[in-house]
Formats: sequence, C-alpha cells, structure tokens
Amino acid sequence: MTVLTVPPLPQDSRPPGAAPDAALLPPRYTDQWIDGAWVASDAEGRLVVTDPSTERPLATVPAGAARDADRAARAAAAAFEGWAATPLRERVGLLRRVVGAMEARADRFAEIITAEVGAPARMARHTHVGLSLGMAAHCVETAASHTFEERVGHSLVVREPAGVAACVTPWNTPLLLTVQKIVPALLAGCTVVHKPSEITPLHARLLAEAVAEADLPPGVFNMVVGTGADLGTALVTHPLVDVVSLTGSTRAGREVSALGADRIKRVHLELGGKNASLVLDDADLASAVAATVDQMLFNTGQTCLQWSRLLVPRDRQDEALQLVAEAMAGYVTGDPRDPATDLGPLVSAAAHERVTAYVRRGTEEGGARLVLGGPGRPAGLDTGYYVRPTVFADVDPLTTIAQEEIFGPVLSVIPYDDEEQAVRIVNGTRYGLHGAVWSGDDARAARVARRFRSGLVDVNGGQFNPAAPFGGFKQSGIGRECGTAGLEAFLETKSMQLPQGAPGQVVGPRLRATGAARPADTERNDG
Repeated sequence: MTVLTVPPLPQDSRPPGAAPDAALLPPRYTDQWIDGAWVASDAEGRLVVTDPSTERPLATVPAGAARDADRAARAAAAAFEGWAATPLRERVGLLRRVVGAMEARADRFAEIITAEVGAPARMARHTHVGLSLGMAAHCVETAASHTFEERVGHSLVVREPAGVAACVTPWNTPLLLTVQKIVPALLAGCTVVHKPSEITPLHARLLAEAVAEADLPPGVFNMVVGTGADLGTALVTHPLVDVVSLTGSTRAGREVSALGADRIKRVHLELGGKNASLVLDDADLASAVAATVDQMLFNTGQTCLQWSRLLVPRDRQDEALQLVAEAMAGYVTGDPRDPATDLGPLVSAAAHERVTAYVRRGTEEGGARLVLGGPGRPAGLDTGYYVRPTVFADVDPLTTIAQEEIFGPVLSVIPYDDEEQAVRIVNGTRYGLHGAVWSGDDARAARVARRFRSGLVDVNGGQFNPAAPFGGFKQSGIGRECGTAGLEAFLETKSMQLPQGAPGQVVGPRLRATGAARPADTERNDG
C-alpha cells in the first residue's frame, strides 16, 4: 500500500526573486487509485490544488481523462461479479474496517479539508469529518439490517446490486458527500469509480488509503481525478458504467442527465437549492433568526442546504434585521487554522468572483437595501478568497439574488403580508431542496411544512436525521440519499415467479400450454 503524505506547506520567508527551496515545492502526484493500486496516469495535463486562505499551491494532481476513466471502469466491471456475490455479512465487515481506518485518520482528514476547502479547523474536525464518520457508520448498520429478499405471494422479490457505480462528488463538504454515496454503493454490492472534485481531491487520496488498509478486493473501489468536462464525461458515457450518482450544480445535473440518457443509465442527482427559512407571525423571532443566520453562514455559505432566504412578517422586518445584525456580529472571518475563526475563505478565485458579482447585482437590481457587508474583502484580509458576509433587506422575491443559488454568505430578507403569500414565495423558485418553518405552534409549523415543495424541511429546529431520505424536488435533483433510500439507490429489483400447483402444471398467461401439439391447420406466425 502506498502511503499518502500531504505535508503542510511551510511558510515561505524567501526574499522576492530568490530561488525556490525544494522543501517548499508542493507535492506532485502522478497516479490514480485503480484496481487496488496506485497506477501512473496517462494524463498529459496537471491540475493545481490551491489553499484558498493563502492562494498558494498545495499539490498538483493528474488531469485524468478518457484513458484513466476506461481503466477504472474496466477494473470495476471485472470485480463486480465477485463483489456482488460476496455475502452481505462479509461486505458489512469490510466496510466496518473502512470506517475504522477513516476514524484512525480523522485528524489528518480535518487538516486536509482545512487546507483544500478552507473550512475552519473546528468545523473541519467536528462537522466535516465527525458527521462523515457518523454517516458512514450509519450506512453500514442500515445495510446490515436491510431486507434484500421478500416473498410476495408466489413470487420472490430480490434486490440485487445495480452494477458499476460512478460517484461524482463536489468540493464543498467533500468527505461527507463522498461517504454518503460510496459506502451504500459498496454495501449494496456495487463496485465504484469515485471522481472527486478536481478543486479538492486530496481528501480522496487519503480515503483511498483507508480503503486499501481495509483490504477490499482489487477493483471494488477506484478513485480517479480529473475535470468534469473530460474525466466526468468519460465516466458518465462509459458503456461499463451502470449507475451515475452526482452531487453538484443544477447545470452539471442537466449535462449528466443528457449524457446518461443516450444509454438509458440510471442517474441520481443531488443538485442546488435556494432554500427559505420561513418565520411565521407567532414564532419566537429571536430564536428563528439566530438559527437561520448560523445555518446560512455554515461553511461560508457554501452548501446546497443553505437557508439563503429569510422570510419574515412585513411588520417585523426591522426587528428581524436588528437581530440578524446582532447575530452576525458574533462570527469571526479569518485564517481557517485559527481556532477562533468561524468563517474561512471561499474555495477558489472563481467562487470569489461569482459571489462578488451576485452581491454587486443585488445592490443594482430590484430596490433591495444593502444592510450588512457588500462587495469587497473583509478588512485586513487582502490575501485569500475572503468575502464579507452580506445581508439584503426588502428583497423582491423575483430578483436574481432571491432566485439563484449564490453559494456564499449572502442572506436575502424578504418581507411577506400573510401565510398564503409566504408559501408562494417559498415555492417560487426552480429549486426544492431544503427549507425551514418556525412557529409557536408545532402543529401549525408542520402543516405549513407540508406545503413546501422541498425534499427536506426543518420544523421548529428539528435536527438532521441520517436515517431519513434526503434529496430534492424540481431542479434540485432526482432520487434520494441516506438511510434505506440511499442503499436502494444502488439496487435493482427482480421478481422471480416461483412454481405453484402440481408439478409440470403451466400457469399464467400463455399462448398454449408447454408441450401442447400445434394443430396442423394453424397458421404459423413467428413475427
């Protein structure tokens, strides 16, 4: 087993123009994890992984393309029959070993996620990594108790592995969204080709090391790095790939759907969101606002579940804005390695440009009031992809900042006049992933939550449940992850009609009984 080392980048104290110190050069990786080994990539291009807090390179990785995809898919296909036939108890045991190997690397995972995502150290360890380990362990126990066969009358209904699964994962909460796919896929009996985001691939190398330590058979799990346009396209269209599971943008989801349609592939999509936190007129406004701000700022706003729209009664908007300002004053933006930091940088220069452009558009369109933040960097943070947490008030629900996923720490406060209007605003985007409703009456909150066209709704602060299905309505996705639904996403259903009645008796719709003589004067039609 090749051991991964991603050393911390030393502080460069060289004077300008001095020759580079070899110890300061970032690691150069040239291999992909294919068929149980680190295999040299044929890729000609290189991808630079950048620390978003310093704008300095962390490592370079191969820009894998069609050849790497083909080798990984062939390895997974060759391993599929044996892995699918492996008894469930053995697959469960092996995946428990994977979880154990991940736990042993928890601190290293957190360090890498801080470095490549920019997640604050506390959040990286306790949320990015801690939640990932909990999710992985829960997936294992879900599979261990799952019913893969059942009798339905005289039929035996069996759920079998769907085949080779290409799991394409994003950069924002990379480890969590990876285990949420690959662990149930492997438990289901599928073999996997994992393509992490090329922006944050280093955690995936450490995950491959954990899988190797658990001694899964060669080819059962493969990991290749490259861009979505090249490597991702090659995987989605590969004839040996049976299932594609993508978490990413709605734009990426459209492209994957179109590519998979040609071969009628099974495609699962977990896409974007423009999620609303609806505060009803009888809610505890202070509690609802504090919870909304905290959730909105998680991961510097870079999550599909973000509550980026706060809906409040019109006559309480000023009070809500004061509460928002008070809540946001308690969050510190800065170096993600500083234990005091709550918000790190955005992940990349492109993300910084995109969020800044949305903030500028918010100041120019639709009459919204900028009440906190705005374009530009926070004071004293001139290096790194930092943005100012921003709040707009009096936001027209049809304007760009209220309709499009910004993926940054930007909150649109939208006033409403009555419950009916509020629900129309909640449902008035092309997305339907997540939401929240707050009321002094749990029953009322639940009743309103039923009217959300969203796959997940938090009612009065209800907590995330890894056993419950997770996914979106409308352009927020197709299919569900987590719990039993997440396991069944990688299973096919087969009905086996078992014999009944006397031996040799033919039952069910038949043109004629087996073995019956054909009348001589019957016209033959084999068409």
